[in-house]
Amino acid sequence: MSKALYLKYFSQLTQQQLKQLDHAQELYAEFNQKINVISRKDIDQIAINHILHSLSIAKFINFNKNSHVIDVGTGGGFPAIPLAILRPDVHFTMVDSIRKKITVTNEISKALNLENTTSLWSRIEEVKTPSDYLISRAVKRLSIFMPWVHKRLSDKSFKGLYYLKGGDLTQEIKEVSKRYKIKSFELNKEFSEPFFETKKLLFIKK
Repeated sequence: MSKALYLKYFSQLTQQQLKQLDHAQELYAEFNQKINVISRKDIDQIAINHILHSLSIAKFINFNKNSHVIDVGTGGGFPAIPLAILRPDVHFTMVDSIRKKITVTNEISKALNLENTTSLWSRIEEVKTPSDYLISRAVKRLSIFMPWVHKRLSDKSFKGLYYLKGGDLTQEIKEVSKRYKIKSFELNKEFSEPFFETKKLLFIKK
């Protein structure tokens, strides 16, 4: 079922990548019994609510080959791990300030044999790793989140931040729109599942 779902939107996926995505589902279900990285009520919907949601970024941005992407506040590895499976030619660094979550990203990356991921237990402000892009998934309100990453957006080589969030974001965007250029993409225009009805992808640049 999950393989058909992923192929519905990403027909370029190989059999190896489909196996990795299915294995990721199993691993998260196992880890979630020990460390709560996904809401208990959500674990049965991981394929849509977490993996496909993470992959949705790739519908709107084709990361340059060999580019470096930092996932800010990665939690258990979303959106970075599904995207790392989809794009083995791009390097993803997962950053989170909660140690047990980085333990999960490390273990899952190893189990999936991902050679294009790195996990860092840190705050993004303290990370020195250069980046071409930032990605993140509903970490905080934009007015709180943007100061954390503001310096990175100032780099001349920086290409942009892709931020997954749901609901009415009008006020949130208004609060930071004087400092940043923001473009909003409606995920329900690409994905037909009800989960995506109110979900958006924000592209943010200084």
